[in-house]
Amino acid sequence: MSELLNAMSDLYPRNLHPAYHAHVYFDAGTLAFASSLCEQAGKVLNVQVGRVHERLVGPHPCWSCQLSFVAADFDKVVGWLDEHRNGLSVLVHGLTGDNLKDHTDYAYWLGMLCP
Repeated sequence: MSELLNAMSDLYPRNLHPAYHAHVYFDAGTLAFASSLCEQAGKVLNVQVGRVHERLVGPHPCWSCQLSFVAADFDKVVGWLDEHRNGLSVLVHGLTGDNLKDHTDYAYWLGMLCP
């Protein structure tokens, strides 16, 4: 039920910016799945895949892997991630040049919000 509420909320990703990052969050128990998901996203969606960080990086409260994509691919990427994330949380945010606002005001979620 919480997944349904998330999809209907103001926190579900919206295509409002020219470019985006999606940060797939994981921990030691979901590392293998998250790595595979990000690798598949790179191949299937032709998105740029960043490093799989097994440590905290920047403002992210969990281990993460960054996917980069443009607005033209937004619906395809977000839909695919939502369908295939298998319970992982994914932060999706626009790229505006203001790193703080990108990760706060322009932050949207697939799954549970991470602190």
